[in-house]
Amino acid sequence: MKSPWPTKKLGEVVEKLELKKAPTNSWPYIEIGDINIENKSIILKDKKSIKGAVIAPADSVLVSRVRPTRGAIVYLDKDYVVSSAFSVIKPKLFESSSKFLFYCLGFSKDFIRYLQRKQRGSNYPSVTEKDILNFEISLPSLNIQQKIVERLDAIKKAQELNDKQIELAEELFQSLLHRELDPKGKNWEVKKLGDVCEIARGGSPRPINKYLTKSPDGINWIKIGDVKEGEKYITSTAEKIKPEGISKTRLVQEGDLILSNSMSFGRPYILKISGAIHDGWLLLHINNANEILQDFLYYILGTSQIKIQFEKFASGGVVKNLNSDLVRKVKLLLPPLETQQKIVEKLSAVQEYKKKLLDQKQKLQELFESVLNKSFKGELVG
Repeated sequence: MKSPWPTKKLGEVVEKLELKKAPTNSWPYIEIGDINIENKSIILKDKKSIKGAVIAPADSVLVSRVRPTRGAIVYLDKDYVVSSAFSVIKPKLFESSSKFLFYCLGFSKDFIRYLQRKQRGSNYPSVTEKDILNFEISLPSLNIQQKIVERLDAIKKAQELNDKQIELAEELFQSLLHRELDPKGKNWEVKKLGDVCEIARGGSPRPINKYLTKSPDGINWIKIGDVKEGEKYITSTAEKIKPEGISKTRLVQEGDLILSNSMSFGRPYILKISGAIHDGWLLLHINNANEILQDFLYYILGTSQIKIQFEKFASGGVVKNLNSDLVRKVKLLLPPLETQQKIVEKLSAVQEYKKKLLDQKQKLQELFESVLNKSFKGELVG
């Protein structure tokens, strides 16, 4: 991003720190994998430091030198014991603030591209501390830096609160799901999934590239990648296929329920579109709507009891798959239809609340990126 301010190399801005070695088995200890690269926060784990770890001072910034393009960069609000694979950056007081450098580096595509050019090695690509310190940054006055930090801090605080609400909403949903579907003391009927559903496998045309199209007349090509976080429905697809490519796939209609047969077991979705499903999906078509509600089936397939059964029937190596014939044997506990409806209403209310929070999460992220971009262009200095 272009900036109206003078540039300096990072090494001209930061102090030369003499870091103290940390005693072995110190805690808390931060390694490169302990940085949440999405929100640039620390994920504390129950592990202690190894030989060579150092003490990073409060009000400094960690920048990973190993796999640097992951963007493992974080601001420290207190002293931490950290891996020696981090560079520890603390600015000179008259040059900059640590928080400003954190935003300047942690969310900069230019910095990541620079590190990508500098990194060496294949298995463990890395950069040197000299590489990091040679990166040029734009430096406004300390007063402007502080205003930028205040704006971005305020948005990040809102993001943290929103993330906490999402976490609490998910905890509430799981608790409600467990309580409402607990069969203890209830005379519910036991059915196999194959008794209440027709189960069919998806398919993929070969070679797929031959049948992909951008034509509006193409058929929606529904893949795992079309799933959105926190969504119950699949509402759109990234790609379409030509009608002549569907001979080895399965056409599905709006309202059909499909289940992932790989990666994450028992991950069901209800379609808001029609199209052809990838061979990573199983189609579940309810035989009798007077026996089980589609939404109830959607929720019950996400329970831990069902996932345990899926894992039992799964086969394969690193990536295990669900066999449609064996999935038919999965056992369900079915309450009366009226009870199913009441359970669905309760669970749907929590999920709708969570969806609003996820929408808010997206809006906050867009706001953060907008303010970040405009701030470093000098457009928000007043």
